[in-house]
Amino acid sequence: MSQLEPLIADLALILICAGVMTLLFKSLKQPIVLGYIVAGFLASPNMPYMPSVTDGHGVHVWSEIGVIFLLFALGLEFSFKKILKMGAAPIIAAVAIILSMMYVGACTGELFGWSQMDCIFLGGMLAMSSTTIIFKAFDDMGLRKERFAGLVLSVLIIEDILAIVLMVMLSTLAVSKEFEGSQMLQSILTLGLYLVLWFTVGLYFIPMALRKLKPLMNDETLLITSLALCFGMVVAASAAGFSAAFGAFVMGSILAETVEAEKIEHLVAPVKNLFGAIFFVSVGMMVDVNLIVEYIVPILCLIAAIMLGQTILSTCGFLLSGQSLKTSMRCSFSLTQIGEFAFILATLGTSLHVTSDFLYPIVVAVSVFTTFTTPYMIRLAEPAYNAVSRVLPAKWIAKLERNTDEDDGKAPSELQQIWSENFRKFIFILLINSVLCLAVMSIMYYFGQPIIASLLPEKWVRPVTALIGLAICGPFLWMLLRGGGESPEIDKLWASGPRWRVRLTACALLRLFITAVFVSYFVDYAIPWSSWLAIFAIVIVMMIIYYSSHLEKRSNEMVQNFTDNLSAREKLKEEQKHQ
Repeated sequence: MSQLEPLIADLALILICAGVMTLLFKSLKQPIVLGYIVAGFLASPNMPYMPSVTDGHGVHVWSEIGVIFLLFALGLEFSFKKILKMGAAPIIAAVAIILSMMYVGACTGELFGWSQMDCIFLGGMLAMSSTTIIFKAFDDMGLRKERFAGLVLSVLIIEDILAIVLMVMLSTLAVSKEFEGSQMLQSILTLGLYLVLWFTVGLYFIPMALRKLKPLMNDETLLITSLALCFGMVVAASAAGFSAAFGAFVMGSILAETVEAEKIEHLVAPVKNLFGAIFFVSVGMMVDVNLIVEYIVPILCLIAAIMLGQTILSTCGFLLSGQSLKTSMRCSFSLTQIGEFAFILATLGTSLHVTSDFLYPIVVAVSVFTTFTTPYMIRLAEPAYNAVSRVLPAKWIAKLERNTDEDDGKAPSELQQIWSENFRKFIFILLINSVLCLAVMSIMYYFGQPIIASLLPEKWVRPVTALIGLAICGPFLWMLLRGGGESPEIDKLWASGPRWRVRLTACALLRLFITAVFVSYFVDYAIPWSSWLAIFAIVIVMMIIYYSSHLEKRSNEMVQNFTDNLSAREKLKEEQKHQ
């Protein structure tokens, strides 16, 4: 009789416990995530009266795959255009909430004498509310269409994005073992450059490839292709020094802008549910009752810190973003829990061996309690507002309850609107094309030059490398030099007086300078010219770029393709509405 592999037996135990607990929690109308955590506790060695998992390493690998799928699915629900349409209010509120709650968490850890890393990671865990729990609570209570609910969900989207950034920063901090401002700034800039590069290249090529391969795509091939792209980006992110979860989120965000996004989300859902369940079960396996009893005082203090911190500091954050007092309190009372990202950050700290063993079960215990109290806190918001409104002076209440939808200032003039729109477009062109040029330069230096060196004599290696790099960068350099700089709106600004001419001239000079920097790199790399010859060569190359109709045509085609890819999903939805 063949012997069953321990990993298969463990999977059977995990799924049996998870199945029973999810049915039980579903019948009790409680979040299924809690059922997974309880199932993990039952299947762990910490539960002496039940069969337990024997291959902990195998379960850990599965749980890491679960994190990848959870972040990939989160990316599929994310949209750049949604963020742009939200306005500044959710961004201001989210940043204020995260910074204040991170400070509260770090200070709470310091009160108990925990290590600096424990305090920093704890602050990150307490700063992230649970999207899943809040979404389900709003759904069950019939609040999804309320204005404050929409604002809360917008803030949660921003928090999820900032959580990805926080993961990268904490990973860097954990590796360096010390907080260095310059190193952290370098990590953030590197993160920004990679994000711009990946999203730009991904949104240009992937939707186009999926359209051409559509005749070959059925459910099976689309699922396999999507997962291949996901794990390909996971490998690329890891090679670049970022976390696997970050790469999965990036690819999910890219695919979210394609017309197949909803279908991919539907196909990936069962796989995500399976491995996500294993991840949350693995979280429950970390629960140790003895540690919880030993650290019951810190657990209660952290629960109090979340309840008071979110209700008070988050209210201030929403007020700072321009919301009324009542809306701010309803929003803040909805955020009084921690969830998925707290577990992911706890897993990150454990895998990097920078956090103490007791932190994980403490966070799980806090999360379980705050999850149960979420619906009650949402209901408590209005009575709390009524109590506060009776205590505060009437003048304060009137000021805090101002109509935030009214425009208190003067409407911007037509010229100011034209300038704002074109300036945003100008910054976007500079950022995207500069990053693309930097990427081409890096690729040619690290990969292109060795290949060319194996094919040509040494004296031709650098000139040919520079020439190929310059040819590839040609459309990007044309966009840097001329893209978006000629239009009726620009002409109108130029004709409107010296105030606008100075601004437009400054933008043109900045374009000229950045383009000259890139061109001078290629010229100098090809042949170390003397100063006058180098300047002459740079001027000639820039004139060729400026007047090249071929580069103009290629640039316009690339911009049009990118714009079409970005708006393809919205166009499809509009067509479906009219049918």
